[in-house]
Amino acid sequence: MLENLSTEKRSNKTMHLDKMSTKEILQIMNKEDSTVPAVIAKEIESIDQVIQNVIHSFKRGGRLIYIGAGTSGRLGILDAVECVPTFGVSTEMVQGFIAGGMKAFTVAVEGAEDDVELGRKDLQSISLTEKDTVIGIAASGRTPYVIGALQYAGEVGAKTAAVSCNKDAAISKYADIAIEVETGPEVLTGSTRLKAGTAQKLVLNMISTASMIGIGKIYENLMVDVQATNQKLAERAKRIIMDATQVDYAMAEEYYENAQYQVKTAIVMILLKCSYNEAVKKLDSADGFIRKAI
Repeated sequence: MLENLSTEKRSNKTMHLDKMSTKEILQIMNKEDSTVPAVIAKEIESIDQVIQNVIHSFKRGGRLIYIGAGTSGRLGILDAVECVPTFGVSTEMVQGFIAGGMKAFTVAVEGAEDDVELGRKDLQSISLTEKDTVIGIAASGRTPYVIGALQYAGEVGAKTAAVSCNKDAAISKYADIAIEVETGPEVLTGSTRLKAGTAQKLVLNMISTASMIGIGKIYENLMVDVQATNQKLAERAKRIIMDATQVDYAMAEEYYENAQYQVKTAIVMILLKCSYNEAVKKLDSADGFIRKAI
């Protein structure tokens, strides 16, 4: 029942929210938001376990699939989309699904989140396999669409995880690993796009970033597989080469071009003073990890 969920309870701190000045509203919102990282810290072990499963999936040629409804679904899609330019992965490797399809990203689709079968069908549409990891996201922890998806993922043999903002969440029962970040009552009662949404965003940031680090997409703290899809990212790519090798801008640009606009390859070419083909072979033998290659 909704009244039993901490995310649906009223906050005693904001019972007179409509009487507060704008500044007072901002102060209480900021104060409540500041509690989120501490709650996430309690779930680090579970988050780590999920990341290990995602890394295992990636190494087997599997995928990371986020699935949720409303804000939760949108956050999953956002994280998936950002992985492409940041880590140079295909659009297939990390995917996000929202109840009601992509049109639900901007316009609510009535009843979609209540459809258990729809979650199952969405995963069937991408031929889910045991190599994949599916992460169901629901602030309430009870969304039928997400439950249907997790049930199907379990039947297929895929690894599963649940991210919710309530303890003893219903979706946790259908996942191998449960991440329950109990953020408590919202400043605006039931508006889980606030603290709950912030918590989900932070957790998904952790999962995708740490998983990509685990398969060699990072060198030092640099995104060495960044895809230069615009001028800003092209300049960032050159700066990354400079930071990783201590060469000047002109040399970074030269090697970037000679490496066929592959940042990682350019870095290995400079550090090992080798040709493009040699750098590619070194990286291949090191599973894409620059540290191992050099």
